Amino acid sequence: MPLTQLIVLAIVQGLTEFLPVSSTGHISLLQMFAGFSEQGLPLDFAVRVGTFLAACAYFWRDLGAMLIGVWRLLRGKRDPGAQLALQIIVASIPALGAAWAFDTYVGASMNQLMVIGWTTVGYAVLLMVVDKACMTIKRVEHASYGDAVLMGLAQILALVPGTGRVGIAMSMARLLGYERVEAARFSMLLSVPILLANAAWLGLKLDSAGQLALTQEVLIGIAISFTAGLLAIAVMMAWLKRSTFTPFVIYRLILGGFVLAVAYGYVQT
Repeated sequence: MPLTQLIVLAIVQGLTEFLPVSSTGHISLLQMFAGFSEQGLPLDFAVRVGTFLAACAYFWRDLGAMLIGVWRLLRGKRDPGAQLALQIIVASIPALGAAWAFDTYVGASMNQLMVIGWTTVGYAVLLMVVDKACMTIKRVEHASYGDAVLMGLAQILALVPGTGRVGIAMSMARLLGYERVEAARFSMLLSVPILLANAAWLGLKLDSAGQLALTQEVLIGIAISFTAGLLAIAVMMAWLKRSTFTPFVIYRLILGGFVLAVAYGYVQT
């Protein structure tokens, strides 16, 4: 893969993994419109590792509290960190199961312009409605197991390109009444086990193919996606402390409108 293409794909993957705009949709559009070749397993593995490390780096306090909480729980002591860890696990089960089934039986057959266009527009409208209409009263500390299950089930919808896993989880969190920053925090904590499992699954595939090695391409992909992902998280969290999801909604509407115009033949590329 040309170095320029590798860098662009890693940047796009890193930025869009944590923003409510769909990383899968953006990568598919790059392949369709820019003529990029498919990422391939090594780069796909690299960007999953990079974005996983970015989430761990930003939310290290929450993750540390969860690990300590689990340790305390094993010693028979109740701990808020353990409760959050169990909620994250509960929420991850349906998403991981559905992801395995999707990867096994569906694959990339849904990466079509019309699908990406309509999901990009449709979930932009959903995010706008719930962000404007729903209450803003709950924090992650107020999360229930019911909330975790609903957010986990919502993530299944992200298997359709153009939806966005973090974005649909944020929409569900806002619907449940979480503050904007807390909705983003909860959604991105949910992404940690998903990204880890995804990287492990791709690593097993690479190992079985005899391709699991820290090549220059893999190291560059990890470094760039880590940097881009960490930047995306930091910027979005800072933005949501003082404003709404509106910029992301507008971006999705513009992008989705353009994709649909191309898909229905109104615009030639």
